[in-house]
Amino acid sequence: MSTLSQSPSFDKSSFTFENSYACLPERFFQRTLPVPVKTPNLIYLNRGLVEELGLNPDLFHGENGAAIFSGNLIPSGADPIALAYGGHQFGHFVPQLGDGRAVLLGEILDANGKRWDIQLKGSGQTTFSRSGDGRAALGPVMREYILSEAMHALGIPTNRSLALVTTGEDVFRENILPGAILTRVASSHVRVGTFEFFAARKDIEAIKLLADYAINRLYPKVKCAENPYLTFIECVIDAQASLIAGWMHVGFIHGVMNTDNMAISGETIDYGPCAFMDAYDPMTVYSSIDHSGRYAYANQGKIGQWNLASLVECLLPLLGKDEKKTVSPAKEIIEEFSNKFSAYWLRGMRGKLGLVTACKEDTFIVQQLLDLMQKHGADYTIVFRQLCDAVNRKSNIGKLTKIFSGDRLWVDWLARWHQRLEQETRAPEEIAESMRCINPIFIPRNHLIEQAINSAVEKNDFSPMDTLQELLATPYSDQPSYSEYANSPKPEERIYQTFCGT
Repeated sequence: MSTLSQSPSFDKSSFTFENSYACLPERFFQRTLPVPVKTPNLIYLNRGLVEELGLNPDLFHGENGAAIFSGNLIPSGADPIALAYGGHQFGHFVPQLGDGRAVLLGEILDANGKRWDIQLKGSGQTTFSRSGDGRAALGPVMREYILSEAMHALGIPTNRSLALVTTGEDVFRENILPGAILTRVASSHVRVGTFEFFAARKDIEAIKLLADYAINRLYPKVKCAENPYLTFIECVIDAQASLIAGWMHVGFIHGVMNTDNMAISGETIDYGPCAFMDAYDPMTVYSSIDHSGRYAYANQGKIGQWNLASLVECLLPLLGKDEKKTVSPAKEIIEEFSNKFSAYWLRGMRGKLGLVTACKEDTFIVQQLLDLMQKHGADYTIVFRQLCDAVNRKSNIGKLTKIFSGDRLWVDWLARWHQRLEQETRAPEEIAESMRCINPIFIPRNHLIEQAINSAVEKNDFSPMDTLQELLATPYSDQPSYSEYANSPKPEERIYQTFCGT
């Protein structure tokens, strides 16, 4: 494991670090340097994100960029730390987890004054590694890079990927694999599990410090509230309800919704055994370690509420001295999550069907369509995109008819939907166009990601990943040259399990 006895080098990156988390007491983290790697090679630099952060992409090319994003070269002003946290993993509490293979280099402010964490993932052992090697294999790093940037393009809050570096070293998992390091950018890496870490130690002072820190950084407006901590909880719950509903709208399954993987910021974080659903089935599970289906697609809302109940329990000591008076409002807020989530979910599903106004029958219309999709094994993404072209009653719906095999229930549903659309005040062309802005053509399909990974690992050929990045950057736009990438996987291409990479 690296120590701070190493002498950091200095770069030409123009990072201007302002490291607020490293100013908290040292029980919040451990200072540690990334472990140097043998022969780093910069494979991808996210130039657009570099520019959004107010940095010059030209300063990160070549050996300088490879050295910085591998951890071999510590940028001036960085204060590398591994964050402490605990968490509930598949419902079982682990009092100490922490960044076992990641190092937070520091924080920077963009041109708008927004604060961003710059973190290396796969950068070697830390105090929290336990028996792990602290490294990451190329495949999982590629998966997170592709998925996080795809989620951003879909308009769903997420951490971002700044760079991908291969290390020139092997990583030992079931097989010997090439190693890699991901540089990711996030609004914050404070998690539900961070609060649980201190709650398990009955460290009320640390819980308050952490809550104040999260409020100042992420939800500064709540400082003016009558009870800032209660309002803080409400903000986190609202952000998570919106986020998880957004996942559901695009068919995303996180795979490991442990409390240590839930960010207080309301961003998607820790892309492990996640995947986008092909054929619609509410109980779809991809994660190889989720044997009971705890984190299945349809369970994500309930698990979000469960995780947030754990957060509220940690924060109870801050809500007031009289426990009887604080438990009741906290419980009400947690119970309100279901209403918030349902409202966000239904609003988004209405939008996917071209509906702006609200009618009582909308929930039935949505659910009936989902039931039909499940019955026929219909592709979730394709059906909703095809519906964009079916708004006009005179449209050719041959593809949809084929998907539903002429099912009479489908014919009845289509008629009901068209009748419902007539209650909207917009013209059919306007409705269809609004649907095309919500229902993507392209998603990061599991088989395509696996093909890109296999090409890189086995042939050192990253061109399939280049193609995926290009088409996923504009997922709502017609791209005729990439039309085959919108198709469902063939039976022999289907991927039924994904792995976390540790």
